[in-house]
Amino acid sequence: MLAALGEVGTQSLQRRFFMLKRHFSEKERAYFVDVDFKNHVALVACVANAGRSTIVGGARYVAAGPGCAETAFMVIDAWQGRGIGGLLLRHLISLAREAKLKELTAEVLPDNAAMLRVLGRFGFERVERREPDTVHMVLTLTR
Repeated sequence: MLAALGEVGTQSLQRRFFMLKRHFSEKERAYFVDVDFKNHVALVACVANAGRSTIVGGARYVAAGPGCAETAFMVIDAWQGRGIGGLLLRHLISLAREAKLKELTAEVLPDNAAMLRVLGRFGFERVERREPDTVHMVLTLTR
């Protein structure tokens, strides 16, 4: 997914990382690829492109406490609005349920209406928090 960041616009990067970020330290890159499918689960969406598989989106959740994980997504600009975020989210929710997690959370910038809609369609609810710069969304998995 890091290689695909060149295909992501400024606004998309800001919405994902809450700042304009195109370069990552060795420690940050290691974090992105240190996936154990227990505490850190990551998925990518790929399409066939000239005989090669090209990453067009990615999603992950990372354990944030007992029974809870925080999720985040990114879809390359040219592929946004085609259901890729929803597809990734559906699979992440399934994996979270298999892992017996109780809830998934997401921090979203208030102007990221598309992500708020996708999360809402999957049952995430807005929860009031003290941080006014982000919208805190929670999906309870035990229902």
